[in-house]
Amino acid sequence: MSASDPGGATVSAPAASAVRLVLDRCRAAGAPVVAIDGPSGSGKSTLADALVRAWPGPAPELVRLDDVYPGWNGLEPAGAALAHELVARHARGAVGQWRRWDWAGDRVASIERSTPGRVLIVEGCGAFAAAAPIEAVTVWVEASPRVRKRRALERDAGAFDPYWDLWERQWRRYVARTQPARRADVRVRVADA
Repeated sequence: MSASDPGGATVSAPAASAVRLVLDRCRAAGAPVVAIDGPSGSGKSTLADALVRAWPGPAPELVRLDDVYPGWNGLEPAGAALAHELVARHARGAVGQWRRWDWAGDRVASIERSTPGRVLIVEGCGAFAAAAPIEAVTVWVEASPRVRKRRALERDAGAFDPYWDLWERQWRRYVARTQPARRADVRVRVADA
């Protein structure tokens, strides 16, 4: 895993170096929200978990877009809903909320509420769209298409297999429309393995 900041400095080392770079950026920015975006299977969840474990002081609240997408066609609707209902409110110090999706039942499972005063990390495909209305630290995670597909399909034990192409089309539309990688404060590249 390697990471770079917008100034072009690159860190080629294990995930710990990427976490340190993100933490340094968060301290400098003082933003209440961190958005970790990138394609499926790139390592966003792994980085988010490592960031939460390494966070100094009270642990940040972590919202995974995998828990929010309203089904397999939900990449863009999830980001829009979080932007309005959770992220903008959280940034103002108010209680935000988000809808947890029940994948097996194909319906909303519950309404979750955020905790004001804690840093919020939003992780998943489309996280930059969720953080668009506010100043956030934005982290872009990427890996080669071969690594991403292998990791994503292994992770979900076959549940993702029939939806890979559908999800990739949504992902490509999101990238073409918003060009999220250009907005990244920190870029993390996962090495081929």
